[in-house]
Amino acid sequence: MTNITDFYQTLLAQTKALISDESDIIANMANISALLFEHLEEVNWAGFYRVINEELVLGPFQGKVACIRIPFAKGVCGTCAATGLVQRISDVHQFDGHIACDASSNAEIVLPVKVDGCIIAVLDIDSTAFNRFDEHDEIGLTAIVEAFAQHHSNT
Repeated sequence: MTNITDFYQTLLAQTKALISDESDIIANMANISALLFEHLEEVNWAGFYRVINEELVLGPFQGKVACIRIPFAKGVCGTCAATGLVQRISDVHQFDGHIACDASSNAEIVLPVKVDGCIIAVLDIDSTAFNRFDEHDEIGLTAIVEAFAQHHSNT
């Protein structure tokens, strides 16, 4: 894997070890959320929103109480789900239509989880620090999401 930092190489290896013998997608989402929440600095929320009936529904997460349902194309998570593109937002307060589940969040990264070409969920990570997420985070988290999606396309 080119351009992935040692930190994310370690998280990727830990992710693969956590999910390798488990076929339940919810259990794996829960452990990945906990792993990321524990190891990422300046993160106040990490978790998944699952695609159910054309909207995002709260899945396993670590952090404060969260929004339960998010329509496609609404907020950062909905934009990610609607476009299929990673959303790396330096200042969520400047994002048109941002949904503030936690007013202390200032930056966010959301990655689509695609299994067999379909978006089944998004991984959402929030931070209290502005400009928290950079291209190294995007590359590393994309590798983790892809490993998770690949595992579940095979199970």
